[in-house]
Amino acid sequence: MDATLEMVDPTLAEMGKNLNEAMKMLEDSQRKEEENVKKYARKDIPGPLQGSGQDMVSILQLVQNLMHGEEEEESSQAYRLQNVGEQGHMALLGHSLAAYISVLDKERLRKLTTRILSDTTLWLCRLFRYENGSAYYHEDDREGLLKICRLVIHTCYEDYTVEGFNVLCTKQPVIYISSAARTGLGQALCNQLGLPLSCMCHVPCNTMFGSQHQMDVALLDRLIKDDVECGKLPLLLVANAGTPGAGHTDKLGRLKELCEQYKMWLHVEGVNLATLALGYVSSSVLAATKCDSMTLTLGSWLGLPAVPAVTLYRHEDPSLSLAAGLTSSQPVEKLRALPLWLSLQYLGHDGIVERIKHASQLSQRLLENLKNLDFIKTSVEDELSSPVVVFKFFQKHLNRDQTPHAAQTSAIQHRVISNEGHIYDTFNQWLGEQLAQLVPASGIDVVELEDEGTCVRFSPLMTSAVLGTEIQDVDQLVDCLKMKIPVLTSTLQLREEFEQEVRRTVGLLYIEDLSWPGLGIVSYHSDGKNDDNQEKELEKINTELLKKLNELESDLTFSLGPEFGGQKNCIYIGMVTEDLDVSELVETIAATGREIEENSRLLENMTEVVRKGIQEAQLQLQKANEERLLEEGLLRQIPVVGSVLNWFSPFQASPKGRTFNLTAGSLESTESTYVSKAQGTGTTPPPTPTSSLAKQRHSGQKIFKRGLRNSGAFNETSSVGHCDDLEKLAQRPPTLSPGQEQRPLETLKTELPKEVLQATSKDTEDIQSSKSPNDCTNVEQGNQR
Repeated sequence: MDATLEMVDPTLAEMGKNLNEAMKMLEDSQRKEEENVKKYARKDIPGPLQGSGQDMVSILQLVQNLMHGEEEEESSQAYRLQNVGEQGHMALLGHSLAAYISVLDKERLRKLTTRILSDTTLWLCRLFRYENGSAYYHEDDREGLLKICRLVIHTCYEDYTVEGFNVLCTKQPVIYISSAARTGLGQALCNQLGLPLSCMCHVPCNTMFGSQHQMDVALLDRLIKDDVECGKLPLLLVANAGTPGAGHTDKLGRLKELCEQYKMWLHVEGVNLATLALGYVSSSVLAATKCDSMTLTLGSWLGLPAVPAVTLYRHEDPSLSLAAGLTSSQPVEKLRALPLWLSLQYLGHDGIVERIKHASQLSQRLLENLKNLDFIKTSVEDELSSPVVVFKFFQKHLNRDQTPHAAQTSAIQHRVISNEGHIYDTFNQWLGEQLAQLVPASGIDVVELEDEGTCVRFSPLMTSAVLGTEIQDVDQLVDCLKMKIPVLTSTLQLREEFEQEVRRTVGLLYIEDLSWPGLGIVSYHSDGKNDDNQEKELEKINTELLKKLNELESDLTFSLGPEFGGQKNCIYIGMVTEDLDVSELVETIAATGREIEENSRLLENMTEVVRKGIQEAQLQLQKANEERLLEEGLLRQIPVVGSVLNWFSPFQASPKGRTFNLTAGSLESTESTYVSKAQGTGTTPPPTPTSSLAKQRHSGQKIFKRGLRNSGAFNETSSVGHCDDLEKLAQRPPTLSPGQEQRPLETLKTELPKEVLQATSKDTEDIQSSKSPNDCTNVEQGNQR
């Protein structure tokens, strides 16, 4: 080991050591010291460059804080870095070595770059069965196709180097691209080449026979013939060996024959090209070895960070390749292949094949399990070797007559059938997001396909090397899918029943939103003027209704909907299970909404009731003063004479008090109380509205279950009424226990809401000012008794 180290260049050894230390520091995302966080608290604000400079440790610490300081998905990013591995370190070392090698003398640099470039090209051509090919290494995966287009233009237009775009006016070039290609690829090529968009022809996929994601060869033939007859020049065809969405492969053999017939260039790209390194390759993918050029993205296939993409091509004229930019006379440009050169040597032939084979086995494992699942539709071109699995939730024949209300109107039936495609897209979007969240190591994502809508995609060739996906992750993915399928089927079947129940229920409004993955959307509304006050009142009711529903012991999720684009004043109900009692759910929502609305109106009306009661009390007190004057006589009202007369001949008068009945909203006399020495019965308060929340159910059992209605056990359940204090106040009977007295008018203010007191304070002062001392004495005597 020591002898080996002695042979290594000290600079290279120091470089490797520093790189290892730097990677260890950057990957240690768990270390978060408080002083470091405070030190770089203002890292997002640009500052001046320090004059004295900083050491490497401080700079790397800053980089670590920028990478992990305030990441929303910090744990996920850390997981990705930990799976880079030593082969990733070799790729990163290549970038450091490229900077070091670039300072060598020209002769050494030329020899070294030539060796690196020739070795890497030879290994890739043999690995992917592309004989006698050249390689172009580029950072952007579209750059290789762009250089190929320039090469073809130089080849087909001999005077292009001299005359430029003027030579293109004689015969307009046409580039053919599949409609299933990457979004924006055609426009990017035209922009970089300086060509009008009319030079780009999008070829539709098959509509009658074969895969819906393969290029229609017969239609392509007719398009080329039409362009030739119009005086245009067919230039290049971009085919797919694995479309970006579904991973399907075009008929490369027939496309190659068509290109040879019209002297066109055939370029192939796609994830399925990785399977060329395996022992068994499907015939459709194997035909790509005969194409004129292909683009390989080894970084994602092998989990190598910061390695360039490679475009392999065949061309006999080196001068045209140089003019197109595929080759360069600058040795530094050839150093792009250095990270890939190091990584390929580290992995070796067997390691590369093993990684690609492992990704294919993951796809096959998932595909085999999906075949045994109901309501799952797969879209796979070749079940034996397809590295991409696309599937979706789909229920072929939904039995709508299973709902309790099978007699449905034709309008609703037609609308449901026409909206099924949008509903399935929404459900599959939710399914993909749930699976990606539950099994993050699987690399599941959601794709939009033109004919099949929203689908869930599993492409381990693009993710497994980075995420470290294993067989157990695929098994976990299948288990999670099995748990979600019953929820999806139940929700889909109960959506229509929920809509019908809501439309039949007074006070509820059904909101149709096809983008919501759940049972549906409902809003409580009341008849009245559609003004701003009514809108605010409905907002308060629906907000309180949502709060009450979330307090229930149920398995349902109630929310305000998505943060952006959702409906206002609505309650969104999420996914449900098959044992949901839809009628009970709708009945509960309606009853709770009515209860909240009635209690809200009770609070609003109490101010007016109390004000009228105070006015009536004022009139009664004035009348009582007049009666008292008649009974006592005029002499007793004179201050001195009245006192003497009262001392010689006391006036005996029965005390008269007043009570205010909140339930009846009226004033009552306390004379009967003083006579009978007991509180009167008064009027019976009206029953308080109750909802179905207080239905009988077993202890610990969730509500909204179909089995609850048949339960005979009795268990007390708490009411979920709105404004519990007001409800208890309204239900309190006027009859009290022996020894207690009815509340006088003066003590009423301690039990009324603050809003009522503020509104009636002026009237209360008027009553107090109109009382005589004797009236106050009578009331106090009544209170004491």
